[in-house]
Amino acid sequence: MTQTSNPDRKVPTRRISFEESLQTVPRHFAADGDLIASHVAAALSAVFPDGEDFFVRSVRRFRDQISDPALKRQVTGFIGQEAMHGREHRAFNGRLAQLGYPTKQVERITKFGLQLRERILSGKSNLAATAALEHFTATLAELLLTSEETRASFGHEEVRNLFVWHALEESEHKAVAFDVYKAVGGTERMRVFTMNALRYGFVLGMSVQVLFSLIGDRATYRPGNLLASWRRFRQSPLVSRAVWAQLKDYNRPDFHPDDRDTTQLVEQWRTELFGEHGALNDKLVTSAA
Repeated sequence: MTQTSNPDRKVPTRRISFEESLQTVPRHFAADGDLIASHVAAALSAVFPDGEDFFVRSVRRFRDQISDPALKRQVTGFIGQEAMHGREHRAFNGRLAQLGYPTKQVERITKFGLQLRERILSGKSNLAATAALEHFTATLAELLLTSEETRASFGHEEVRNLFVWHALEESEHKAVAFDVYKAVGGTERMRVFTMNALRYGFVLGMSVQVLFSLIGDRATYRPGNLLASWRRFRQSPLVSRAVWAQLKDYNRPDFHPDDRDTTQLVEQWRTELFGEHGALNDKLVTSAA
C-alpha cells in the first residue's frame, strides 16, 4: 500500500557548511541595516535548531510503522535535511550571540519547552505539531523562493544564502511529516486542533521573543529608528494577509501540502543553488542525490 502522496519525491541530504562565511555577519545585517528585520530573522533562527531536533524525533518515532519503501526513503531524507538545518542555524546563532542577540537563551527555552511537550503529550500529538509547523516553514519557504523583495530583506549575502537553502529543502520535504501522520492513523480532529493552537501560539511567541530582543538592543532607542523600522515591517510580505490565508488553508478537510504545486519552483532553485554552476556548490562538503 502506498503511504506517500508522491513516490517520486526526492529529499536529498546535502552536507553543507555556512559557519565560516557567517563570521562576517554584522550586528544589523538586514537590508539597509533594518532593525526589526534583523531581529525577526535572528528570532526565527534561534528556534530552528531545537525545533528541527523535535521534528526529527517526532517523525523517527513512527518510522518503524511505515511500510511504504518510498515514504521510508523520504523519512530518511527528511531526518538528514532537518539535522543539517539545525546544525547550520546553531552556527548562525553562535555568531548572533557574539553580536548581542539572545539566541542562546532562546535555544535553551525552546529545548526545555519541546522536551516538556514530549513528556506530557502523545507521540501522535507531537507528530501533529510537526506536520503543522512544517506547513509554517513550507509557507514561509514558498514566499522566500518566489519573492525577490523577501529575499532582499535578509540583507547580508550569507544570511540570505542560509535561509534560501533552508527554504529549498523545506519545500522538498514539505509533505513528509504530513504523510507519516496520515499513515499512522492521525486524526483530522487532532490535526486541525493542533494547527489552530500553533498558528496563534507561534506568532505570539515569536512576537514576544522579538520584543525582548529589541529591548536589549541600543539601536532600538535611537530617535525615530524603531518607528521607521516598524513602518517598513508592516509592509513586509512576511506579515501579509496572503501568508495568513495560506496558513489557515491547513484547516481545510481535504488539505494536503502538495495541493500547492511547487515542483517547478523546487527544480528552479535546485539548479540555481546546486546545479552545474550552482551558487552554493562551494558550501557543499559532500552531497547525496
